[in-house]
Amino acid sequence: MTAAPGHPVGVSNDEFRAAMSRLAAGVVLVTAKEPPLDPDDPSAPVGEDVGMTATAFLSVSLDPPLVLVSLREGSRMDDLLDEQPLWAVSVLSESQRHIAGRFAMRGRISDRLLFEDIAYVRGEASGAPVVGGALATLECRTEQRVTAGDHTLVIGRVLTARVPSADGGPLLYFRGRYRQLG
Repeated sequence: MTAAPGHPVGVSNDEFRAAMSRLAAGVVLVTAKEPPLDPDDPSAPVGEDVGMTATAFLSVSLDPPLVLVSLREGSRMDDLLDEQPLWAVSVLSESQRHIAGRFAMRGRISDRLLFEDIAYVRGEASGAPVVGGALATLECRTEQRVTAGDHTLVIGRVLTARVPSADGGPLLYFRGRYRQLG
């Protein structure tokens, strides 16, 4: 077998991407609040809210309750969660496709503008935005960060878990597009 270009053994980026696109995944919004630029100066600018759409999110453990999210290494969220241990996850419903698309854009506008017309509350444990109308919300504290290829796997201990909305089905990602069940 001849190695695919760019990889020492067997699979090209396109082949891998095509195969993994056949795996349906739930869609979440990962959020965190940047720490103030100078925590000792009350007049210093406060940090922005940051959000990122993710499909690589899963439950790791029940005891203790742990979840994992995969972040592109060097992304804004990866850099932020390296310094800010508190973050939140909103499990998006099928009616929240616009939120997923907005926070997944490349070369996007500032996060402040992305949050501007989205209903959210501040998580009690994390201070991060928690999206209204989400099927479930979790607030987490980073327990471990693991480098894996071009991504960082962030394992978080779940501090709060709520199911604020039982309406609607989950938003899914399959074959490169947002989908819904049924």
